[in-house]
Amino acid sequence: MSAPASGLPFDDIRHLLTLMPGPDLAAVEAVRRRDRDLTKPAGSLGRLETIVEWLAAWQAQPEPTLNRPLVCIFAANHGVVAQGVSPYPASVTRAMMENFSAGGAAVNQICATHNLGLKVFDLALDMPTPDITEAAALDEAACAATMAFGMEAIAGGADLLCVGEMGIGNTTIAAAIYAALFGGPVESWVGRGAGVDDEGFARKRNAVEKALAFHAGALSDPLEVLRRVGGREIAAMAGAILAARLQRIPVVLDGYVATAAAAVLHALDERALDHCIAGHRSAEGAHGVVLEKLGLDPLLDLGMRLGEGSGAAMAAGVMRAALSCHRDMATFEQAQVARKTG
Repeated sequence: MSAPASGLPFDDIRHLLTLMPGPDLAAVEAVRRRDRDLTKPAGSLGRLETIVEWLAAWQAQPEPTLNRPLVCIFAANHGVVAQGVSPYPASVTRAMMENFSAGGAAVNQICATHNLGLKVFDLALDMPTPDITEAAALDEAACAATMAFGMEAIAGGADLLCVGEMGIGNTTIAAAIYAALFGGPVESWVGRGAGVDDEGFARKRNAVEKALAFHAGALSDPLEVLRRVGGREIAAMAGAILAARLQRIPVVLDGYVATAAAAVLHALDERALDHCIAGHRSAEGAHGVVLEKLGLDPLLDLGMRLGEGSGAAMAAGVMRAALSCHRDMATFEQAQVARKTG
């Protein structure tokens, strides 16, 4: 679905936030009733049980499904790479897109293992957004249009959305977003990304500081943060997350960069991520700190910092196992197993 045609672009996004549905509590209770009949002690599957409740709440189905889980990777390039913030050239983004298409990336293997759909979106890779230390990444119309593009990414249907990204230099972009939204010392948001050395780390920190100084006074609005120091893949992921809420599709967030898109929505409305689970805690930068600020408890902590939706896809595999236990485990009556007495 796309944003309405009337009104100013960012006003349309704000209006969509007012239309967000809440959880279906009746569906949650139906899951809990069945759970009480399964051949296990109450609560013994821990978070696997609450995952199924979460799926039911946001799919609004007493019998939730994972028939069409989808991993979406949004790819973009950034002018800030010219500041020497990455050990890799921007051309690697295009090369990795080809690798995804050829089935050669890590996320391809994870998706194949867990039978997850995979879509990859090229967001004008040959036209990097301007260097955020010298200009806004996007104007308002382009930012809103890119969010709308992300909303259309799930138009083919899905019952679970995993959001991921690819973009050389985008951990610098994410750090700038976090610094603008949350404040604090810039160095607390800057990490090693794809493996910069000490000099590269200093360049990243300096780039974020320069970007914040250049845009100072214009970063009180989260959507302005997104368009000024963000990028196309961040805007598209934000749009996809919002569209999923409107269509009652639960969302699994990937790592440091994907969570930056979520943080923008959370800054607009604290309810905007209620349908989201953090797939994992990334080893990159301050991802754990960000998750705490957003009230998200990561499902996995495997020391991953790859991006490309890999952590979210791994979490989706755990979710499939959780749902299988809930759906296919025998009840006490079926298995002729005595219930706990007393």
